[in-house]
Amino acid sequence: MSDKYSSKWNFMWIFGQKVTLPVTVAVRNPATGEVTGHVPKGGQAETTLAIEAAWRSFPQWSRMPAKDRAVYLLDWADRILDNREELAALLTQEQGKPLAEARGEIEGAAEFVRWYAEEGKRAYGELIPASRPRQRILVMRQPVGVAGLITPWNFPAAMVTRKAAPALAAGCTVVLKPAKQTPQIAVALFQHLMDTGIPAGVANLVTGDAVAIGGALLSDPRVRKISFTGSTEVGKNLMRQAADQVKRLSLELGGNAPVIVFPDADLDKAANAIVSNKFENCGQVCNGINVIYVHKEIAGPLTEKIVTLVKRLKIGNGMDPEVTMGPLIDETARAKVEAYVADAVEKGARVRTGGYRLETGGCQFGSFYAPTVLEGVTREMALTREEVFGPVAPVVEFESEEEVLAYSNETSFGLAAYFFTRDTSRVFRMAEGLEFGMVAVNGTSLSVPQAPFGGIKESGTGREGGHHGLEDYMEYKYVALTLE
Repeated sequence: MSDKYSSKWNFMWIFGQKVTLPVTVAVRNPATGEVTGHVPKGGQAETTLAIEAAWRSFPQWSRMPAKDRAVYLLDWADRILDNREELAALLTQEQGKPLAEARGEIEGAAEFVRWYAEEGKRAYGELIPASRPRQRILVMRQPVGVAGLITPWNFPAAMVTRKAAPALAAGCTVVLKPAKQTPQIAVALFQHLMDTGIPAGVANLVTGDAVAIGGALLSDPRVRKISFTGSTEVGKNLMRQAADQVKRLSLELGGNAPVIVFPDADLDKAANAIVSNKFENCGQVCNGINVIYVHKEIAGPLTEKIVTLVKRLKIGNGMDPEVTMGPLIDETARAKVEAYVADAVEKGARVRTGGYRLETGGCQFGSFYAPTVLEGVTREMALTREEVFGPVAPVVEFESEEEVLAYSNETSFGLAAYFFTRDTSRVFRMAEGLEFGMVAVNGTSLSVPQAPFGGIKESGTGREGGHHGLEDYMEYKYVALTLE
């Protein structure tokens, strides 16, 4: 790999300055196994410095009028879009997703910044009718303080702005820790933020030791808010640690999303939407479909349509413009997918397509797995109860609306659910009955800046997107005023 990629983003951001360290962490392309770059191996000391910078910058930033904060955010969005091709290439090289998906993610990241630049101006307070003469009751909304942001590797650009944009728009200052697998895109995005001239210390970024960085964010009382996207297991651990200081948390955790297709659905529309969702980012999507519930009357025709579409996917290095699905993030992820498929086959599932590692034809150096469709799947198989997070589409047949609703709700997760029907009454019954934070009807796309993204049960707490996402970074202050 050229020096361009090995050294360009080898720094952190603390108090508006680039910080390098003698010890670094290598970043590898999951499609080739090659090193694409290095980042500093920061830890507790660097995180504490970043927290200090954010804490010292908070008074100035929080008191700045929202319209002035918006100027920096709008400039940031423009710079992201102006550099979308370079950013998309960087994203593909360290994460593996196809270049077209990476470009869409960069554009989506800019859209979140632009939306919150405007929404920050609408953090309205309230004037509540008083209980007695000469009394006035006011409710103010104020930024919570320093926010620690922890982002995942599957959408490493979009998740930076989905967290940083509302935090900054609300008047918070931030310390961001990107995932160890995909830190360079976060560093690059912060480069464009710094280029806006944003005051030093408002936005800080630390790469390196996840345990040390996370521990420092959780133990320091100056950090009043943590926003984390990742596994439920880690999220539960963060909740335990945050309890010591009653630190505010937003958690977007694991999912087990069902898609339900009823007999009256448009099967072509359903098949296309299911494949688009299920195999995006090689199936590594928190709100991605995990189980396909199909009514027994249409199971055969719909499965055939899905298999046909899956066989058309082109697998390989995401830098190839013809590739439509890249690799899994690493070998551990591939082994996990293999284990789920093996368990299902052992218990009677039939492989319609895929079901094996890809290790030839340009895929021999990366963590590739063939896009897979399984039929004859039963609910005793592990992949119906646990999050696969890979390119495997298990098809389960059902007979009644009541039955499939019960099946879907049995999971401890509650992030997203999807269903297809033309029956208006069923739309309301299912939308109200599904125990998930987000439900899509006759489609499988959910992430937009203006809507609250998040789950219930063990899929997390808090929301990203909409005015709800801004409120997650603000406190309510009640003021009781008696006029003299």
